[in-house]
Amino acid sequence: MQSVMSESILSQIAEDSPSETPRQPQSSSSPYKLFSRRFLSLHGCDLFAASANWFLVDVVFYTSNLLLSQIFTFSNKPPNPTNVYDSAFEVAKVAAIVAACSTIPGYWFTVYFIDRIGRVKIQIMGFFLMAVVYLVAGIPYSWYWSKHEKTNKGFMVLYGLIFFFSNFGPNTTTFIVPAELFPARFRSTCHGISGAAGKLGAIVGTVGFLWATKHEDEDKEDVFPDVKRVRIAFLILGGVCIAGVLVTYFFTRETMGRSLEENEEDETIGTTSGPRQ
Repeated sequence: MQSVMSESILSQIAEDSPSETPRQPQSSSSPYKLFSRRFLSLHGCDLFAASANWFLVDVVFYTSNLLLSQIFTFSNKPPNPTNVYDSAFEVAKVAAIVAACSTIPGYWFTVYFIDRIGRVKIQIMGFFLMAVVYLVAGIPYSWYWSKHEKTNKGFMVLYGLIFFFSNFGPNTTTFIVPAELFPARFRSTCHGISGAAGKLGAIVGTVGFLWATKHEDEDKEDVFPDVKRVRIAFLILGGVCIAGVLVTYFFTRETMGRSLEENEEDETIGTTSGPRQ
C-alpha cells in the first residue's frame, strides 16, 4: 500500500514539474579577449597611461643612478684607473647616504599620503618637482656645477631630491595604479605589460645616457662624460618628467577610494566609471 502511494506521489511531482529547466539570465557583458575592440574601448586608455608613465619614470630613475658616479668627477679629468676600488667605495657610500636620506623617506611619505592626497596628485607632483630639480641642475651645469668642486655637496642634495620625489611620486604610484585599474582576468597581464614598458624605459635611459654623454679624448683613449652633453642630458630628463606630468594629467584615472569590485561592474555595464583626473 505504501509503495503504491509513493509511486503516485512521485508521478504527480513529475507532472507538476516543468518539462525544461529554466535558462539562467545571461550576463549583459559577453566575454572578450585581450586587445579586442571592446578591451581597447574600455581599458585601452588606462593601459596606455600606465605603460607610458612607467616607461617615462624608469627612463629618469635608472638614468639618475648613472649620475651617482659623476658626483665626485665634475672636472674634465678622466678618473684614475688605478683607483677603481676607491671609486667604487665612494659611489657605494654616496648611494647609502642617498638611500637613507631620500629614497627610503620618499617611500614612507607615499605610504602616509597616498590615501589622503591620491595617486594622480602624488604622481603629478613627483614628475613636476623632478623636472624642476633637473632644470636647476642642468641649466647652470656647464658654467657652475662642473667648475666648482666645492659645490659637490650642493649637487648631491639636488641628486637626493630627485630620488625623494621619484619615490614620493611616480616610482611608487606607477606600480600601484595598474593593479587597481583593470578587471581581475586582465589585471596581472596589464600590470606585466606596464612593467615591461618600464624596463624598456630603463634600457633606453641607461644606454642613451651613456651614449649621449661619452667623450673620447684625442690624446688619451679614456672615455668620460662631456660636460656640455651632460647638461643636455639633464635638460632632456627634465623634458621627460614634463611629459610624465602631461600623460598623468590627461590620461591617468584616480583610483583612490575605488574598490576592485568596481572594475568588474565597469566591465558589466560596458563603461568606465569616474572622470579622468
